[in-house]
Amino acid sequence: MAPMVVTRRAFLKVTALAGGGMLVATYLDPVTELLAQGPQGPRPTFVPSAFVKITPDNVVTIVAKNPEIGQGVKTSLPMLIAEELEVPWDLVRVEQADLDEARYGQQFAGGSTATPINYDPLRQVGAAVRDMLIAAAAQTWGVPAADCYASAGAVHHRPTGRSLTYGQLAATAATLTPPDMATVRLKAPSAFTILGQRTGGVDNRAIVTGQPTFGIDFTLPGMLYAVYEKSPVFGGKVASANLEEIRALSGVRHAFVVEGTDDTRGLMPGVAIVADSWWQAQSARRRLRVTWNDPPATAQQSSEGWARGAQELFARGPQFPLRVDGDVDAALAASGVKVVEAAYAYPFLSHAPLEPQNATAHYRDGRMEIWAPTQTPQAGRQLVSQALGIPTESVTVHLQRAGGGFGRRLTNDYMGEAAAIAKEIGVPVKVLWTREDDMRHDHYRPGGFHFLKAGVDASGRLMAWRNHFVSYGDAARGADGYSNSANINADQFPARFVPNFDFQGSLLPLGAPTGAMRAPRSHAFSWVFQSVLDELAQTAGKDPIAFRLEILSGPAMPPPERGGDGFDAARMRGVLELIRDRSGWGSRRLPSRTAMGVGFQYSHRGYFANVADVTVSADNAVRVNKVWVAGDIGSQIVNMSAASNQAQGGVIEGMSHLMNWEITFSGGKAVESNFHQYQPARMAQAPPEVEVHFLPTDNPPTGLGEPALPPTLPAIANAIAAATGRRVRTLPLAKSGYRWA
Repeated sequence: MAPMVVTRRAFLKVTALAGGGMLVATYLDPVTELLAQGPQGPRPTFVPSAFVKITPDNVVTIVAKNPEIGQGVKTSLPMLIAEELEVPWDLVRVEQADLDEARYGQQFAGGSTATPINYDPLRQVGAAVRDMLIAAAAQTWGVPAADCYASAGAVHHRPTGRSLTYGQLAATAATLTPPDMATVRLKAPSAFTILGQRTGGVDNRAIVTGQPTFGIDFTLPGMLYAVYEKSPVFGGKVASANLEEIRALSGVRHAFVVEGTDDTRGLMPGVAIVADSWWQAQSARRRLRVTWNDPPATAQQSSEGWARGAQELFARGPQFPLRVDGDVDAALAASGVKVVEAAYAYPFLSHAPLEPQNATAHYRDGRMEIWAPTQTPQAGRQLVSQALGIPTESVTVHLQRAGGGFGRRLTNDYMGEAAAIAKEIGVPVKVLWTREDDMRHDHYRPGGFHFLKAGVDASGRLMAWRNHFVSYGDAARGADGYSNSANINADQFPARFVPNFDFQGSLLPLGAPTGAMRAPRSHAFSWVFQSVLDELAQTAGKDPIAFRLEILSGPAMPPPERGGDGFDAARMRGVLELIRDRSGWGSRRLPSRTAMGVGFQYSHRGYFANVADVTVSADNAVRVNKVWVAGDIGSQIVNMSAASNQAQGGVIEGMSHLMNWEITFSGGKAVESNFHQYQPARMAQAPPEVEVHFLPTDNPPTGLGEPALPPTLPAIANAIAAATGRRVRTLPLAKSGYRWA
């Protein structure tokens, strides 16, 4: 994801609450803040967002504007406001915002963007409210504001020691003119009392006690339940169905065909069954018989066919160039050059969140109201508007906490289904997918094939690198024809750090929809390229970390005129050196069939290097003894608890990617349907310890939902290769006989 530049014209408006409190709103200019993002429908009304509410009892309520899918933003974004507001966290209450970009600006979860986009703007909100409360106290006491300061939810007068709580000052503050947010004074990081601490998630207690917190839990009075049957071949349309038989079944209220759209990322055609309970609807579905008109080209596609096609494309030569530096042929043919040639492949993956897709919708009086766990609520509203032919301003979206997302909820087909059914029946309805629906109708992480040849000279320096990358899309469109998330940045490391570099691409046709998955693209590329670097280090007779540091310390080719991917070699060296030292790399005595492996990756503005200590038994049972994680995400960690959680969770998910996860296709259909065929790493298989270290640097703070995951795959894979002397170049590892111990 390209770096985002946020420009906003914002100012505060304060309203007095009944009973003496204050409501602080932020106005955003919809021209600069919204319309610059692309087509948004009609220009939104210029209205305030209530980011902060202070009541006379000194309770401060802060709105969490972004969707929460498990990355912790419902806690971390309000922490930014609370820090500058000088309010103790135990006085803060957090409320989830609904979708309203005119009020809140950008509202989405994806790309590890919440921190870089909101770090300064939300701190400015808190600082501005703090300054207003100080001004209110100065006015009350008739003293200079310079003699007053805010601390612990109160304003204090230095000369006399007297104080007033925010609740006592709120009514007076509500009468004052707000300051210019662009000029408010922000705290120095050395003065932080909330940011950088370990703060528990605001929903933690509700989650562990089983309270109705997630989208799947949401209900409305008089609500019906729906299931939705789609063709197992993507893009298939209903030819016929035994609807009369289904309507006669117990509890069934409705059964009908939804025509859908031609976009496999939108509202897919299907059959809706609506009943008094979800179980009645699902039971009726088992008796549903549908004849489908499936797209012939898609129905002929398969994993085996794609693998053959990749080999044929490699034999014919690439279809288009991505980046070429120097002369790879001459470098590989030079005297003394040692060559490594390898073909790597990785499969399609399903996101497999524990909470399957769901949405609740109610259509009345020409308006659609939706409650959904979505990462991109604005895109969901747009999908509903287009699919149903209703204005976007007639669609209201309430954000529900998601039980996992990892990129799947960037696309909102399930919202379209709920909306289409609700419009047809005119009463509240919840659509809930089964696990099989979720896995066989995903927007998958694309697979890929890399045909690589690289060489090191007599001194062990990396001199040449060739990669023919075979991915998915429309070859007629060249390098612009990739399927969603099937593309690659031409400057992906080691580009620019190899004097002779030849990177070319080819595309296979694909009918199934694809999409982003946590650390999109880089989680696969890291395994490929970091594995090849280990092969080259072995060929050069060099220590794997020393070999990488040597490459990162060498001269770099210039990025293209439009700018590269932002990769900073010095920052990567920093985390690689940190993980070398923290893990005791090269200095630990390891038992037989135990080894350490390393990998690094620049992903979504974050720099991470992981080291894994792994033991492999004689019968190929793999035990991950420990993983060390080192990350550089800038100058400030917002919530250390969530940061450690994201890094550790990235390791566990990366283990699932590595060992067992694979979606295969036959006859255009996804074969795997549930966790018995798609096994995630289990608790007993997780490493006993994941040790996380962050390297503060003088760079803007960035997010870390994505970047800690990718290095896990090569770190463990490289350790396995070192422990066994056997290199596996096709994922998942289970296909080569490995399993978790």
